[in-house]
Amino acid sequence: MTLHTPIRLLAALSLAGASFFSQAADLTVAYQTTVDPAKVAQANGEYEKASKASIDWRKFDGGAEVITAVASGDVQIGYLGSSPLAAAATRKLPVETFLIATQIGAAEALVARNGSGINTPADLIGKKIAVPFVSTGHYSLLAALKQWNIDPAKVTILNLAPPAIIAAWKRGDIDATYVWDPALGVAKENGKVLITSGELAKTGAPTFDAWIVRKDFAAKHPEIVKAFAKVTLDAYADYRKNPQAWLADKSNVDKLVKLSGAKASDIPVLLQGNVYPLAKDQVTQLGAPTTQAITDTATFLKEQGKVDSVLADYSPYVNATFITH
Repeated sequence: MTLHTPIRLLAALSLAGASFFSQAADLTVAYQTTVDPAKVAQANGEYEKASKASIDWRKFDGGAEVITAVASGDVQIGYLGSSPLAAAATRKLPVETFLIATQIGAAEALVARNGSGINTPADLIGKKIAVPFVSTGHYSLLAALKQWNIDPAKVTILNLAPPAIIAAWKRGDIDATYVWDPALGVAKENGKVLITSGELAKTGAPTFDAWIVRKDFAAKHPEIVKAFAKVTLDAYADYRKNPQAWLADKSNVDKLVKLSGAKASDIPVLLQGNVYPLAKDQVTQLGAPTTQAITDTATFLKEQGKVDSVLADYSPYVNATFITH
């Protein structure tokens, strides 16, 4: 969900990763610790069965690492948020969004530490807020400050990865954080939620997570990308058919806990706070809505000085052809 790698390095990596893939089409997938129904399919080996490929699943703490790995060719399919996606597309990395993983709601939030003296948004002035830079959390934090008419220069915003946020929170080194699980769960144990990404979305600053694929891999192995999308969407459909019954199955929750690091007690709220688009919705969204969302995000990032420019057209970075009904 993050992206803070220097522009020159990304530019160099973007084309350097044109690696050759074997006929067996083995692939490496970058996943993150977000809570979503498809992690059950991941734990069950359903992606391997459907794609007939050997998959190396690698856990990443943020979109910065994901983008760097995808750009280098070490990773072919990756999970990241809309903010790093917009930054990557703006820098013309050879990737395309083939699936909307989730429309973020309560799964990301701004939490103030108990004892920090933060009870209202205005109390954030002069405080230390940790967030992975140019992540969906960073985008949401800046959007929230803008909504509250708080100059970002009047708060100390620290660039920390989620594991570092957990450590800093436990030491009492930071006053607040905008982050996702498992760091979010740790913060909520002795903190107060000021605003969630779902609440921010209603004010005109929506965020989402997406699955991206290297264009060269997708061109050579479209059947694998289609299979990957179908397994994900089947998992979403299974959950959305009866969320309560799905959550009542302890094995489902156990698998989410194992792959996300979130607490079992937090899983229901995190799942129910997000939207997992089904196949029919994906076809519609993976067009003008997503292209516009990336454009809007890139425009905001430019205003914040996080990217140098905004592309005239982001449609080459969105592809709905891998969705099958």
